[in-house]
Amino acid sequence: MSTSNEYYIPHKATWPVIGTAGLVMMLAGFANYLNGSTAGSAWMLLGLTVFIVMLAGWFTLQSGESESGMYSTQVGISYRMGMMWFIFSEIMFFAVFFGTLWYTRNLSVPWLGGEGARAATKELLWPSFEAVWPTNGPGKVGGEFEPMGAWGLPFLNTLILLTSGVSCTWAHHGLLAKNRDQLIKGLAATVGLGLLFVSFQAFEYHEAYTEMGLTLGSGIYGSTFFMLTGFHGFHVCVGAIILSVVLFRSWKGHFKPENHFAFEAAAWYWHFVDVVWLGLFVFVYVI
Repeated sequence: MSTSNEYYIPHKATWPVIGTAGLVMMLAGFANYLNGSTAGSAWMLLGLTVFIVMLAGWFTLQSGESESGMYSTQVGISYRMGMMWFIFSEIMFFAVFFGTLWYTRNLSVPWLGGEGARAATKELLWPSFEAVWPTNGPGKVGGEFEPMGAWGLPFLNTLILLTSGVSCTWAHHGLLAKNRDQLIKGLAATVGLGLLFVSFQAFEYHEAYTEMGLTLGSGIYGSTFFMLTGFHGFHVCVGAIILSVVLFRSWKGHFKPENHFAFEAAAWYWHFVDVVWLGLFVFVYVI
């Protein structure tokens, strides 16, 4: 990265416009799909294709500019601040979901159960409601289900994700030490462990639906369980894709100890995913 303190003015970029067009097509396609249009699926697929092309083109352009030394110190600071704010927004994203779980379990369920001065509320709304967690509400919405245990596959997935954080850090140390073999092996292990995590989560979902009767329709417990674990699984997939790109660039000889923000950004995101899972494991599976 250039050490110049001159303010960097980026050139005219068309990729953001193309990306916006792809998102609009996906949104329009999804809206038409929900309304029964046969063209909805085609528009969603086309929009996704355009968006993927945008990502490939834009990041290829960015990596080429970075490797050629075009960016100043100011650009590096801007990138880091942007990534920090992005991760903060993701933290707030998950905070809403954790807040939903807390409010449901600690406030709504006791209130509906007639706790304290709210006995009249229970008699008025659902006299037969039992304030226990997990619950699928009065009338057993979605049928009977078995809650997901913590010490089987979820605990194994926790160990897998924590190990992936260690391998990611090991790869970073390899980069700083100019040990490209360690860098590539560490990244490959991290991506592999991430994919293994997602595979086990898919197996967990299959078991929940087919063996335990636990589905998205299983009242408030089912909806909060799949909302939290599903969105986290999506973030693991995104992180694995990002790290795969970083792995490919590392194999191509990119990144130096003094210039490797793309690796840092991917590592920050991956560690964020790790920390969120620890909270999710405790508050969703254990408690």
